Formats: sequence, structure tokens, C-alpha cells
Amino acid sequence: MQSRLIKKLVLAVALLGSLSVLAQQEEFPGERIVHLFDEPRHRPVRQEGDLHLLDVRLRTGDESFPHTHDQAILLTYISLAGGPQNGRVGVNIDYASEPFTHKVSNAGPGLFHIIALVHDGSGQLTGQNDAPSGMGKAPEIENDWFRSYRYELGPGESTALQSHINPTFIVQGTEGLAHVSRADGITRELAHPGDWAFRDAGSSYRITNVGDTPVAIIVNEGRQQR
Repeated sequence: MQSRLIKKLVLAVALLGSLSVLAQQEEFPGERIVHLFDEPRHRPVRQEGDLHLLDVRLRTGDESFPHTHDQAILLTYISLAGGPQNGRVGVNIDYASEPFTHKVSNAGPGLFHIIALVHDGSGQLTGQNDAPSGMGKAPEIENDWFRSYRYELGPGESTALQSHINPTFIVQGTEGLAHVSRADGITRELAHPGDWAFRDAGSSYRITNVGDTPVAIIVNEGRQQR
């Protein structure tokens, strides 16, 4: 009896989601509606399993196609029409259960620029013991899909050597110059807001501000099933 009830609830949620998408699509009569991954301004720059990193840019006067979100997404805001956003982070996990169709426009004068981490998984973790080592700080965002941390590093300042159980994307949020140095000696330089580096699960690294001004660095994990 309980199993039947659960199946009915799942079907009801799916039906409501489908009806919601259809209603949203009716807002764009005659327009081409695409999935998020097929919207050309959402440029894919890295895929790692269920994780997809997108570099989203709209110049002044540009507008995206209507596009559908149906996956959890973590957004690192680099700049919007009104100016720099300094790497602030937002998240929407509701898209995974309630698909949403919309389009984005930029009236200017600034560049619309977001680094988006999309999680195509279920968010159903089989274990919670996946915290990183060496962070020394609490995450600003934490849920079953993502963790997000923010560093504010002064000139010459470094993080501790750290390692993540999950795949990790390191994004520069402000002007400045930083190095992401791996334990094997290989270094990735971040020189502009929106620059990013990828670290494999289990790979140790540290972040160093090698410039002469403070820099904000955002560390985003995509949590994986195990």
C-alpha cells in the first residue's frame, strides 16, 4: 500500500511539472524553446560526470532563447548589467523537481556574465561524510548537490593545502591575480574575474594571491553519489 502511494505521489509531481512547463512555454508563442544546454549563450566549458560548467555571457542588447532548466544549478555571478558582482553565489535546486522555462536579456550597459555549475544528478547522497580537508572555513552554501566556499585573500596570502572528495571548480570573483598550485607542482593562473580551474576529486592544491591587491576566490563542489 505504501509503495503504491509513493508511486502515485511521484506521478502526480511529474504531471504537475509537465503542466507547469507547458504553461511556461505558452508564454513564448512562435519562439524556439531549447534546453539550457542548447542555448548558445550558455557555453559549455567542462563536463565531469553529472557536472557541467557553463560560461554564460550576454552583451548589451542581447537576449537568450527561451530555455528550460530541469537540473540543480549553482550560479557564480561575475557581472550583471549594472556592474561587477564580485563572485557572489546563488543556487536553485528546485529546478530538479520543477522545470522552469524563461529567457534572459541584458539592457546594459555592463556585461551579463555568470559561471554556472549544473548538476545532472539526483541529489540523493548515499553518504554524508564527504567534507573536504584543509578548508578551515564553513561553506556559504551547502545542500545535497553543492557546496560553495569563498576566500578573500590579501596580497601574498595563501590557503592551506586542501583536498576535496568531490570534483571542484575554483572561480576568480574579482580583479586580481591568483595561482592554484597542485601538490605535483603544476600551477594554474587566474588573472581575470570569471577565470576558473578544475580540481579532480582527491587532488590536493592551495590558492595563493600573487598580485598586489586583494582577490576573492570561490570554491564550488559538485557533490557526488558514492
